[in-house]
Amino acid sequence: MPARKAPPPAEGASALAQYRAKRDFSATNEPRGDEARGEAGALSFVVQKHWASRLHYDFRLELDGVLLSWAVPKGPSFDPADKPIAIRVEDHPLAYGSFEGTIPKGQYGAGKVIVWDRGTWEPALDPQQGLKDGKLVFTLHGHKLQGLWELVRIAKPGDKQEPWILFKKRDATARKKAEYDVLSALPDSVGGLVIPAMAGIQGSQENGLPPGAIKSTLPTTLSPQLPTLAAAAPTSNQWLWEIKFDGYRILARIEGAKVQLITRGGHDWSAKMPALVQSLAALNLGSAWLDGEIVVMGADGVPSFNALQNAVQNPRSTSIDYFVFDLPYFEGHDLRKVPLVARRQVLQRLLEDRRQPHLRYSAAFEADAAQILESARRMGLEGVMAKRKDAPYESRRTETWLKLKNRQRQEFVVAGYSLRSSGEPEVGALMLGVYEAGGALRYVGNVGTGWDAKTAAALKKQLAQMEVKASPFGKQPVRVQGAAARAGGVHWVRTSLVAEVEFADWTADQQIRHAVFIALRDDKAAAEVQRETAVMPAGPTLAQAGGSVVEGITVSNPERVIDAASGITKLELVRYYASVAAWMLPHLTGRPCSLVRGPQGVGGELFYQKHLNEQVIAEVRELPASVWPEHAPLLEVATPKALVAAAQMNVIEFHTWNAMAKKADKPDRVIFDLDPGEGVRWEHVQEAALLVRGLLSELKLQSWLKTSGGKGLHVVVPLTPRESWDTVKAFSEAVVQHLAQVIPQRFVAKSGPANRIGRIFVDYLRNSHGATTAAAYSARSRPGLGVSMPIAWDELAVLQRSDQWTVRTAREYLSFQTVDPWADYWGSKQTLAAGRRALG
Repeated sequence: MPARKAPPPAEGASALAQYRAKRDFSATNEPRGDEARGEAGALSFVVQKHWASRLHYDFRLELDGVLLSWAVPKGPSFDPADKPIAIRVEDHPLAYGSFEGTIPKGQYGAGKVIVWDRGTWEPALDPQQGLKDGKLVFTLHGHKLQGLWELVRIAKPGDKQEPWILFKKRDATARKKAEYDVLSALPDSVGGLVIPAMAGIQGSQENGLPPGAIKSTLPTTLSPQLPTLAAAAPTSNQWLWEIKFDGYRILARIEGAKVQLITRGGHDWSAKMPALVQSLAALNLGSAWLDGEIVVMGADGVPSFNALQNAVQNPRSTSIDYFVFDLPYFEGHDLRKVPLVARRQVLQRLLEDRRQPHLRYSAAFEADAAQILESARRMGLEGVMAKRKDAPYESRRTETWLKLKNRQRQEFVVAGYSLRSSGEPEVGALMLGVYEAGGALRYVGNVGTGWDAKTAAALKKQLAQMEVKASPFGKQPVRVQGAAARAGGVHWVRTSLVAEVEFADWTADQQIRHAVFIALRDDKAAAEVQRETAVMPAGPTLAQAGGSVVEGITVSNPERVIDAASGITKLELVRYYASVAAWMLPHLTGRPCSLVRGPQGVGGELFYQKHLNEQVIAEVRELPASVWPEHAPLLEVATPKALVAAAQMNVIEFHTWNAMAKKADKPDRVIFDLDPGEGVRWEHVQEAALLVRGLLSELKLQSWLKTSGGKGLHVVVPLTPRESWDTVKAFSEAVVQHLAQVIPQRFVAKSGPANRIGRIFVDYLRNSHGATTAAAYSARSRPGLGVSMPIAWDELAVLQRSDQWTVRTAREYLSFQTVDPWADYWGSKQTLAAGRRALG
């Protein structure tokens, strides 16, 4: 990788002259860049998301001691068909690569800046000559951007600006934008993450180990961390990816010259692999625990489990490689509390500095979920592993390590067998089971293919010595038909053997379909075998490569335009709700919710759904009947999957009650919905919100603000749930009548378009029992698909309109926010007592 070349000081200074001339460093905290000389090492790149007069992306490449810079209005795309314009701007100092913050109003580029991506880059050709010729070809190694890219100058003589185009070259990392939009999938800052491909240990201690390393004695035993089967792939940048090897899990314990190879079940296999023991001993370590997987690579370059089994049985074999992926203990220090990325940096440096035959570093990939899954499928790999970058090492099954499989595959207990009807001394089928939580063995079906004659005969010989009279399944019926029945039925055996089996899927009665035998697993205990249940990872997910799948929900008609004014598609709306789930769910969880469905999109007929009736929407649950007696059960939307599943069912808006389900007879908030009539200017709506806030303050009530996403504003007052619905509604009506009496030129207390021409109706009817209001972050079924956005009161003055944020821009806005304007809302404790007395 090309190293940095520091320019002469005068050259670096002149390169930054234009940058400095545009900025007043007494007013902005942007770096001045007094030092233009870079350190030795890889060339860095950074992409900063910059919300100035409009949102754009600043693309910067380090070269000759500065950051070459381009402003890219539409941002980068993995789709080679996209050719976004990139305007060359002044060079920036290297220190600018870590700048995040707000550039003050009145300064050049005023607005908010975050580090959207960063990493290292490798020019394919001489970059200085390429810059002169107007063509740069390079490889990016970032948290979000990877692969081969190109910048081409398209400026013409006389152009005031210097336009280039930035586009993705066609390689393995390229993706169609319809399948994957990196800007919307990964909108947040990576400012706190370690730069990919940078050598050394970030923030290391004096002993050269990362923070969190604890000095301790070498553990005698160590159980491995185990992954959880995942139903979908996490797509946030908090995860790294590894190949899921088709091999045996092995932990290596090193204490001086003594090396032990320990299986997942705690068995010592050192004698089976002397060549591997020799390589580990040659590392010359005082003490360590390494974690990895042993494999034998097939002729096609893909791990072969059958070849591995043969190699393990032959101590003279030298075909076994040990792919090491973790380092829980190293040279007198326990690293289990150290974040995964830092442990792996120590491991990578160890294996690269002390290379030995058969020891391989299990590389991690910084790529998007869809790309990883698709690549694994094409290569014929068993699957992939996703691991949280900040995860500690825990000797148990965790959800910070996830496994995603291209095919259904797991271990089963062998409980019996049948013979071939042809008379050969071979098994015809194996009867399989899994243990349930209570300890009973449950029958799940048979496997009768996947072996050759030699393996079938060996299985028959082994199983014949293990026969028992009684069925391990008790009275459960077992499927034995045709040839197997004619060959003598089932021979039951002791339940100590474990078979790995690949299969199509599970039937409704919990049986496996189209099973294929892979191998016996002598590294796993039969008593541990249970049915693997896939979990849904937290955060945004993708269930399959190239699919319109969000949070495990398949989106039907994903490209259907649901808003003609903006061109927003159904898939965009679903992805929006997935992306804001962490912000939105606190406003939905535990609260009755009505779903506003628009099957025909914006402008079509809307349906308000308060009950499921007989419909099923994944993870949308019915609340207890006691919440609203003598009515059908109300709904709760409390998980990301429920939010996405509802959007897939054409839900555009989510409206909630003013009470929690657990105390449905006592409202915990009162809402004043400012609804401007025809002819009301926006500044009058802003003024009205301040007047409402002022009156509420006099009534000893704090209030919070959000846009309605349509035309008006919502002033929200949290309450300690003590008063009845009638009391709260009467109070809100009294407030509105007071406003209309005192300032009749601004406010009206009667609804109806004719009553509010030129005035604002403050809707107190939202506070009636059973009434609902659009939830925070809900989209609105209006042209443009505006969003109801919580804001701080001091943002009101610069707010331009109620639908300022839309489904396309709201998540971008949130990526720049460092403070929740409603953070104190949840802990507020106030009642209407003082206000009711003041209003009489």
